[in-house]
Amino acid sequence: MKRSNRYSPEVRERAVRMVLEHERDYDSQWSAIGSIASKIGCTPETLRKWVRQTEVNTGRRGGLTSDERARIKELERENRELRRANEILRKAAAFFAQAELDRRPKR
Repeated sequence: MKRSNRYSPEVRERAVRMVLEHERDYDSQWSAIGSIASKIGCTPETLRKWVRQTEVNTGRRGGLTSDERARIKELERENRELRRANEILRKAAAFFAQAELDRRPKR
């Protein structure tokens, strides 16, 4: 399932930068997010996720960075492919071993 990229990376970066620069002008970060989200036309939850991921990527918050998430996803895909290939090889080996046993001995 592929996500739609309704907002360009520039819009995302600008919105996050606005939240981080102006959060001290609001009572809480959430109220800053709500205000800025309405101005750029996204939901506050979407903007909150962008802000959280940026905080993780810059080290302000713990968690997996975007690069780490991408690497894990790539390794999981590679792992699935290798498991599939191993299963095919295991079945092929069993098939040929059985065929060898079933072969009539030459006289």
